[in-house]
This record gives sequence, C-alpha cells and structure tokens, in this order.
Amino acid sequence: MTSTEARIAPQAPPADMLQGWRDAPRRGRGFSLRTLIVLRWLTILGQSSAILTAYVALHFPLPLWPCLTVIAVSAAVNLGAMARVRRLEASLPDGRLTALHLGFDIFQLGVLLGLTGGLENPFCLLLVAPVTIAAAALPARQALLLGLLALLAVAILFFWSEPLPWRPYEHFALPTLYRFGMALALVTGVVFTAGYAWRVAADAEKLELALATTQDVLQREQRLAALGGLAAAAAHELGTPLATIQVVAKEMQRAAPPGGDLAEDADLILQQAERCRGILAQLSREPEGDDALYADVALKALLEEVVEPHRGFDLAFEVNVRTPPGQPAPRVRRMPEVVHGLSTLVENAADFARSTVRVQALVDAGWIEIEILDDGPGFPGDILPRLGEPYVTSRPQGKARRALAAQIADAARRRAPAAPQIAPSQGGMGLGFFIARTLLERTGGQVSVGQGLPQSEHKGAPRGARVAVRWARPALEVAD
Repeated sequence: MTSTEARIAPQAPPADMLQGWRDAPRRGRGFSLRTLIVLRWLTILGQSSAILTAYVALHFPLPLWPCLTVIAVSAAVNLGAMARVRRLEASLPDGRLTALHLGFDIFQLGVLLGLTGGLENPFCLLLVAPVTIAAAALPARQALLLGLLALLAVAILFFWSEPLPWRPYEHFALPTLYRFGMALALVTGVVFTAGYAWRVAADAEKLELALATTQDVLQREQRLAALGGLAAAAAHELGTPLATIQVVAKEMQRAAPPGGDLAEDADLILQQAERCRGILAQLSREPEGDDALYADVALKALLEEVVEPHRGFDLAFEVNVRTPPGQPAPRVRRMPEVVHGLSTLVENAADFARSTVRVQALVDAGWIEIEILDDGPGFPGDILPRLGEPYVTSRPQGKARRALAAQIADAARRRAPAAPQIAPSQGGMGLGFFIARTLLERTGGQVSVGQGLPQSEHKGAPRGARVAVRWARPALEVAD
C-alpha cells in the first residue's frame, strides 16, 4: 500500500494553503442547477423585500425602477435556468455552471449596490457569500477568478456609486477614511472567509476519500475471505489440465536439443506449472470463509503470514512471541482488518529499514501487543506529532519496488521466472498508515508510534521507527 503518513495540521501555514490551492482542481463538483435556482429565488426575494421596505416603509428616495430592473434581470435568468432544468437532467453537480451563475450573482449584486450607496450600504457584506460558496465547491482556478471579480466589484464601488439613500431633508455622508475601512474589511472578509471555507472543504473531501478507500480495502479482504470454498473447487477442477500441461512440457523437454531455446522454454513452463500446482494445493488446504479451523490461528502463525509477502530482498525479518513464563502463546482471530493493517505496517518498515525489521508480540495477563520495529531513519520530527491522517507521506524511493525491478531484470537476462516473494509498495498518496490505523482500531486495537530498535543493536545508526498495536486479550484471543 503506502508509507508513513502525517496528520494534516488543523491550522496550516500559508505555504501549505498555497500548495493546497494548486492541488484543488481535482475538486470541482459544484452544485446542481436546481440548487442554484432555489438559492437565486431566495436572493431575489430578499433583495425585493429590502428595496420595497426601504422605499415604501422608510420612505428612502431609492432609484426604485432601476433597482427593480436589475432584480427582474436576475429573475429572468432564473426562469431560463428553470426551462433548462425541464429540458435536461440537471440534478447532477456541475462545476462550470456553478461558476457562471455565481459570477452573474456577484455582478448583479455589485450593480444593485452601486445604485443604493455602494460601500456605504451595509448589505455590501453579501459580496462575501458567492466567493465563499465558490471556495467550498469549485476548483481553485474558478474560485480564484470569482474572488478577483468580487474584489474588482469592491474597487469599483469604492470609486463610483450613487449616494446612500437617506430620510428626506437629511444628508448622511460618511468620510472617505470610513469607506476605505469598509473596502479593506470586505477584501479581508472575502480572502479569509474563502480561504477557510476552501480549507475545510478540502479536508472534508480528503477524509471522505480516505474513508471510501478504507471501506474498499476492507470489502476486498472480506470478499477474498468469502471465496475460500470456490477457490478449493477451482483448485480441484484445474488439477487435470495442469497435469496435462506438465506432461506435454516434459515431452518437449526430452525432445528438445540440450541448451537450446526450446529446452529453456520447456523448463520455464515446468517451473510455472509447478508453481501453479503449489498455489492450488495451498488453496485446497486453506478453505476460508466460515471454516472454524481457519477462523483462528496461532499468534506466531499470524505474524508469519503478515511478514511472508515482504521477504525476499536485503532485509532480515525477525518474528517472535513473548509470553509469561510457563504459558503457551494464545490463538487469535484471523480478522481481515488485522491481517491487512499489520501487513501495511510491515511494508512501511521494510521500505525504510536499513537491514532489520522485527515483528514481535508481547503477551501478558490482560493485553496482546504487536510491535513492528525497524532500524531505518525513524519518523521525521515534523511528521511524528501529526501521524494518523491521510495524504502526507515521507516514503523513500521504494526499496521494495527497486528490489522487484532488479529481480525482474535478472529473470529476463536468465530467462527464468521472477521471484514472487516481494510485494512492492504502490504508495505515494499517503493513505497506508491511515487505512491501517483505521482498520486496526475497528478491531479494538490502540496504535502508538515511537523509536525503533534499541541503541545497543544499531550501533550508532539511526534508531528507526516503532509502531505498536495493543489489544485487550478478549478482543483478539480465541476463547477456549
């Protein structure tokens, strides 16, 4: 899966926010056309009520017909949108359409404010709303353009607008400095409100995607566990054609000149057929699903199963179980969440370790704790306090991937099958630790991190990393 990930800081520095804006084009869901129509009708109702109340009830000398014309244009646009909804299926979100409608709303509100006092009108605060919506629902480029449009409207309103309507026979004039302060407050509100809205939406989307990925991984593990009986039946049915392939390959081997290409091809077929036979035999021996014999395993067998896919390159793997004196190692439930979560943590350790990865279980009267230790560089200081959420990773160039590539290249030179032991990481997104932690905590485990192998064992080298998962014994152990 992936490597060590870091918790995204709740209050990101400006550099992180700018980096996030560059990443944001992946998020462009927008709103459905029906939602935009409802929001605009509410806006039209509010604007009409404010204009008519000020003109009729407060007797403010507003330019009534120009204001109503601007509102009528907005209503006409909304009627056109309603006609489009009837013709098309417009229930799905559309980012570009949302940007166009929000841009029109900013323009319409700017014109209406220009007719009713500009920045002296307290309703100028509403310019913040379309930009905030854009920051929460649109890609960075579109949200930035809408923000610039709102700031342009503020600048124009500062230099040009009709006087603020006031009661007859009274003159109300605000000083230029106050108007400048209003403009500055609007600019600040647009920038910071939009920035916070974007940040919250981005974090929510990341967590949503990470949760969906976690659920997909768990469902995959559960589907694999449910396919045991079918796999055993397939192993039985495939035995006969596989035996025929081996017989034919042996005949080819005997008939081919020694050392020739045909002999090498026959050897390769025999090797792969033997490998297939071993896989089918394993499937036949280990029917999963509801088989009680496979639902629980010895604790050390579980650790060996987790470690086995990652053996095969320049690392020493140590697996051991420590129990109180005189007590046997317990048998534990073989849950897909535990297998996948521990396997991901072991893979992380293998990618960072220099020479040794140790997986050990510590058992006492009330707890079972599984530790994964390596002698690599350890967790960086800026990552360790934030470890636990997705999309931040410090993975190196992928030792497992390099080792597998070397194996494949060597196999191609020797015309031999590549060793299957290594499971290279497919990471870089920063989801592995998050997924592993989520799965393990769903089983009742408590995940903690720290330093790795003891000082006496690494002889001045970096202390490495330690990830421990601790369960209450009843949560993991199979009752007798």
